[in-house]
Amino acid sequence: MGDWAGRSAAEIAAAVREKRVTPREVAAEHLARIERLDGRIGAFRKVRAEAALAEADEVAARTDLAELPLAGVPVAVKDNLAVRGESHRDGSAATPDTPAAEDHVTVARLRAAGAVVVGLTNVPELCVFGTTEGEFGTARNPWDTTRTAGGSSGGSAAAVAAGLVPIALGNDGMGSLRIPAANCGLVTLKPGHGVVPAGIGNGDWFGMAENGPLATTVEDLRLMLGVLAGTDLPGAQEAPRRRIAAAVRSPLAGVSVSGSYTTAVREAAGVLARAGHRVRRAEPPYPLSLGVTALQHWTAGTAVDAEGLDRARLARRTRVHAAVGRRFVQSVRTGDGRERLRARLTPFFTEHDVLLTPALARRSPQAGPWHERGWLRNVLANTAYSPFTPPWNLTGWPAMSIPFGTLPSGAPCAVQLVGRPGSESVLLELAEELETLRPWRRTAPVAGS
Repeated sequence: MGDWAGRSAAEIAAAVREKRVTPREVAAEHLARIERLDGRIGAFRKVRAEAALAEADEVAARTDLAELPLAGVPVAVKDNLAVRGESHRDGSAATPDTPAAEDHVTVARLRAAGAVVVGLTNVPELCVFGTTEGEFGTARNPWDTTRTAGGSSGGSAAAVAAGLVPIALGNDGMGSLRIPAANCGLVTLKPGHGVVPAGIGNGDWFGMAENGPLATTVEDLRLMLGVLAGTDLPGAQEAPRRRIAAAVRSPLAGVSVSGSYTTAVREAAGVLARAGHRVRRAEPPYPLSLGVTALQHWTAGTAVDAEGLDRARLARRTRVHAAVGRRFVQSVRTGDGRERLRARLTPFFTEHDVLLTPALARRSPQAGPWHERGWLRNVLANTAYSPFTPPWNLTGWPAMSIPFGTLPSGAPCAVQLVGRPGSESVLLELAEELETLRPWRRTAPVAGS
């Protein structure tokens, strides 16, 4: 065996295509690392050890192995997406433990590209909150296991950050890719509406939820996003100069932003300015009503996803969240609130190509039994540390989180890039520049790894 755990997806796929390593060898190394480390991380709800090795052998036998973009690459899948032959529990005791007959379209695309599904990752119940804990375990930040990995794609992010897999599939309805990526030092992109097939829960949280990749490098992110979108996303030979607005004010009134995150924005703005981009300080015209609009959509999405489930088997915070949301479902379905927000923010993005903000307002909460705590305490904790993500689910525009700098604890800090519809390639270009000019550590230094 070679040292393949901890390598990038691009490196692994190239080695498998060139037959320098077999898919089984790669899968076996990652499964051994999962067995050794995941007891402390809590990334996986289900590890598919035997099935993954069998799938790896199937990849090795494919006649098109030399053309597969993800040949033999181990991947983890968030536990709210269907994996053929496995149940997807959505973090809840109230969901049926019934194997899926077919893969979700995004999982099918990953497998068609040669990826090997090694397991399903932990999520908070119904993927509601920005911390990951509940019926099937607690996902911890590999950089600091006393802290939550974030949510709701917390298990997927923890798996990548700990080197248990090189890439993972998650989704984002109010920040559920960007929050755990920012906590765990990963790069991610929530694509704009319609770029990647959704099909998440009962209606994609009114079209706000998008599937997307988690990775340690922009090259891997671009590679996986292209597979999920069903199209190539080539990098620019020479990136054009962009008009970038740097903003540090919280979109939600009354939420303060810690110095580490404002410093990260100012330093990232400086790096981009020195690279030739036109960067200036400019705050988007967020409406004072944004917090109310976000809460209505957040709770209403949960109310719809909870329909048909045994409420007695839901955690108290989930039951309350759904109960609050039921009164908003009809008004949210009209889309009027989202359209008003888009109309208000669109002029800002005619003056600027990209918005640069903090990814979070402060470091993640302590890991613990948040699912046993009160609803209001959960809502306040989530709002206090992740106010920057919800506006871009409401608008449906692309947004990504990128590691930049460090927190006083030594854990990664992060910034967010936001663009107008169709600007995924622009965001990737800027992320590649930041990665090149200010490299980040790819995986967490997990003790005993």
